Amino acid sequence: MTNGSPERMMAAVAETMAERTGRTLDEWVLAVEASGVDPLDQKAVRAWLKEAHGIGQNTQWAIAFETARRNGWVEPDVEGYIDGQYAGARAPLRPVFDRVRELLTSLGDDVTVEGRGGYTPFVRRRQFAAVAAATRSRVDLGLRFTEAPTSYLLAASNGPGQSTHKIGLAAPEDVTAEVEALARLAWEQNG
Repeated sequence: MTNGSPERMMAAVAETMAERTGRTLDEWVLAVEASGVDPLDQKAVRAWLKEAHGIGQNTQWAIAFETARRNGWVEPDVEGYIDGQYAGARAPLRPVFDRVRELLTSLGDDVTVEGRGGYTPFVRRRQFAAVAAATRSRVDLGLRFTEAPTSYLLAASNGPGQSTHKIGLAAPEDVTAEVEALARLAWEQNG
């Protein structure tokens, strides 16, 4: 089963929002704007929706995203998201990300890179890998396996993204032949 684009997922959440929450997306945007929460601060909007209204995570994201968009926020492109993830204190990790990206995109012509605020997804038929600046000194390469192999490099995980396992990388040299083999297996299992 394919995950679909973020736009399709957002449309699906919005379509059933009134049934699940009692308000349409438009009504939630108006409620956020009237709440006193900064409509451009998506994290604060999500927190308010959760605390004040018990709204679930996917619905929080949809409302916060749409509220910010209607108030002048422009979503970055993929490169803009990546640049934001590796700015400031995490800038030294950019060569690690670049090396992992080079590996993942070399696995096949069917690999696409998507933009997210906190991580970068790599998708074939569905997301098979996600890369995140986990700390100031480590990038996590998340891999999604349907049948996980045994490797001392893999730690069970529920992120970044849709990953089932992750590998911590501190330098471009950490992207070894074994990391490549594990990434290739995730790519194969999600095609």
